[in-house]
This record gives sequence, structure tokens and C-alpha cells, in this order.
Amino acid sequence: QVRLVESGGGLVQTGGSLRLSCAASGSSFDINTMGWYRQAPGKQRELVAIIRYPGITTYADSVKGRFTISRDSAKNTVYLQMNSLKPEDTAVYYCNARDWFNVWGQGTQVTVSS
Repeated sequence: QVRLVESGGGLVQTGGSLRLSCAASGSSFDINTMGWYRQAPGKQRELVAIIRYPGITTYADSVKGRFTISRDSAKNTVYLQMNSLKPEDTAVYYCNARDWFNVWGQGTQVTVSS
């Protein structure tokens, strides 16, 4: 069974940076798609960025040029480097892994203060 463990959230000021990590365990192969979604209070969960094997990326328009998604296939780990953070980036960020399964992490809080 594939499980995801996220880390790296926290509190940062506007313009600051954070790096999220998500490690997948229980898989001995390259997972087809891994990515990040976020959900702010009172809003629906939305895509932030995904990366498809071997390295095709997709970003939400709101984060293009500020966020970078990458993966270490040997470790089945995906990263989200977030720069130039804005208060509107405040949300719970969820890692997602999809292949023939669809698995979510527990979420990590990112708070950007103005």
C-alpha cells in the first residue's frame, strides 16, 4: 500500500520561501504522477503543480514563475519549492500520488503573513 508523508510547511512572511517534501513509501516502481494540491478555508481543493513521469510538469497559473516542482525518482519523493510567497498562498497543501491508485497525504499547513 502506497503511503505519503509530507513535510516542510510552516509560517513565512510575504516574499519568503518554503520547500515542501513528500515521500512515497510502499512502491518499488516510479509512480506515474505526483503532485501538490491546496485547500484554503472555505474554498475547494485546487491543483498547484503536478509532475508526470519522466518529468512533465503542469502548474496552476497563479503559481507559475514562483513555484517549482521536482522529483527524485530513486527516492519516490516530490518537492515543491515555493518562492515569492503571497498571503493568498495560505492553505493546507496536500501531496497526491497517482498510478493505478490515487493516494493523498495528510496535508501540511502553509501560512503566509502580510
